Parts: sequence; C-alpha cells; structure tokens
Amino acid sequence: MKKVLALVLCAALLLSLAACGGAGNTSTVAPASASEASGASTAEPAAGEKIKVGYDIYFLGNSWSVQLYQEFKWNAENKFADQIDVTYVESEGDISKQIANLEDLIAQEVDVIITTPNDTTALNATLQEAMDAGIKVILLCAGIDGDTYDTLITVDETEFGRVGAEWLVEQLGGEGKIICLNGISGLSTSELRYEGAKAVFDENPGIELLAVEDANWDYATGKTVTSDLLAAYPEIDGVWSQGGGMTLGAIEAFQAANRELVPMTGEDNNGLMKKWNELGSEGIGCAKPTWLSRIAIESAIAMMNGESVEKDQIYDVQVIATEDIPDYVHPDLSDDVWCGTELPEDVLKEIFS
Repeated sequence: MKKVLALVLCAALLLSLAACGGAGNTSTVAPASASEASGASTAEPAAGEKIKVGYDIYFLGNSWSVQLYQEFKWNAENKFADQIDVTYVESEGDISKQIANLEDLIAQEVDVIITTPNDTTALNATLQEAMDAGIKVILLCAGIDGDTYDTLITVDETEFGRVGAEWLVEQLGGEGKIICLNGISGLSTSELRYEGAKAVFDENPGIELLAVEDANWDYATGKTVTSDLLAAYPEIDGVWSQGGGMTLGAIEAFQAANRELVPMTGEDNNGLMKKWNELGSEGIGCAKPTWLSRIAIESAIAMMNGESVEKDQIYDVQVIATEDIPDYVHPDLSDDVWCGTELPEDVLKEIFS
C-alpha cells in the first residue's frame, strides 16, 4: 500500500526551509509519522529489556548511503536508546560479505535484522534462515525477488524512474537522443528505476537510447562516464539519471566539453540543487528520504511488541520540479547533503564537514 510523503506540497517545502534557516534546526523534509507509515504504533518494550537490533551497513560509497546510515545511528542513539541495542556490521557493497555478516547476526541471536540487500536473490536463503530462527527481517530502501522478509520500507522505485522519463520525453517533444545513467548493477533500486524509465522510452519511438551505463550514484563516476559518452556521441539531447551525484557530474562533464546543457533528471542532492539554481537550467529531481531509517527502527519496535506492520511500506515519490528548485537550495550545507532528512543542521555539518 502506497503512503504519500508529507513534502509533496510547496507550502510544506517552504515551512521546512524556514526551519532549516535556524541554527541546529531539524529536517529539510517533513515526513509522515511512523504510525501512519506502518499502520503500527510504537509501544514500549518489556520493562528492563532492550530489543537487540542487527544493522547491516550495506555500502558507504556515496553520500546518500552515508546519510542513511548516519540518520539510523543518530536516531538509535538519540531517540530510541532506551528501547534498542544495536550491533553494526559493514558489508561494503559486497554480497559475499553481506551474507557472512547476516549469518553472524543470526549466530548472535539478535531480535531484528535491518539490511539493504546488495543483490535481489543472493540473500534469500540467509534471510529465510533468520526468519526460521524467529528473527524479524526488515529490508530498508531495497527489496529482493522473494518474500523472505517481514517488512520492506522504501519508495516506489518504478514510479521514480517513470516520472523522470516522462518529464524528459516531454522536454524533448517526444524526439531526441538520450543517455541513461543507472546506479549499482544488481541492486533492486537501480533495476526498478530503469525498468520504469525504459517502459516510457519504449512507448516513444522518437526517443533513441544512445547508451545505458552504470555510474553507481557517484559524482566522480557520473562525470567520467558522461565525459566518455560525450566523446563518443556528437549529439546528446537529454540525460536520464537516477541520482543527484551522477547528474551533477554529468552537468560538469557537459561544461568541460563546452557542450550546451540539455534537460537532465536527478535526485534531491543539495549540490545538484545549487548547480541547477545557479545555471537556471531545466531539471527535475525525485527524492528517496534517508528518514526511512527511522521508520525501520519504529517498525522493529512495533513488531517486537506484537503489533501489526504492513509487509510492504512503499512511499510515493516526492518530485522536485524546475520551478521548485530554488526552495530546496541550502547554501550553508555541504553539496553532499540530501534534502530528505530529519537530521539537525549541526549534525549534517559534522557528517559532511
């Protein structure tokens, strides 16, 4: 069942930005409450007992994954320290290491495992082992091909890809040559986003896909890949990109090659918002908030207290249109910050100093 993000409306945007103007204030996005998101309230655990949570840091190779982890950690230490005790493992984007880490958490007899799968099928047996051991399994921000989990918390990734693709097709008048920048190969997030976009492109025969490349949601990789494609193709009319870091790299690659900027899609990365605002160029951003990590904690507590939690907590995608971009620019924060966060500004500045 889809749940609507609280920041779709511009009025909410302006309120959140006003809040961000003060020192140490809270989020750039006003999320739904946990009980609204999961259909479950967060009851207190049994007196004197803490829930043992195993948190798998799936990857720290880009600023979004860093913010997701840091937001989880901040919530665990500042809002839920009296209810949960967290054991952290780090998988470094390696599926073999992720399997070994989850096996270790199972052996430690944690109550709940929270993980972001680095592969859509390779974890299924391990997750089933966890569930057979009575461990609750929460998938955070990426799913699997299967049902060996208790709840999945993410956004509608197919819609994410579709929205950006439809905007790009409209900008090009239904005709043009484009390149596509995907995330990390094998991760469901990347696959579903491209699936949504490809369906739109297939419906528009005037759109020619020159190249589809993985750029790992990374600024430097996005810049390098785009530079190579600019050298290979004298005419590129648009860029469909899954992530703000990659899009910022793509913009700078166009500038370095002295090529005219073209319509591009992206995410809610602060550096990208700054660049788009500075250039006044056409763009659209979709957001996947890192405050979903807080929903994961609240879902863990709810399940351990015997409360009902929806199996698939899928949020609608927040869309940042060209005319709204100035409202998302945060000049005092690092380019690496992502707008969909509840973290206080001083914490964000410390993380991305």
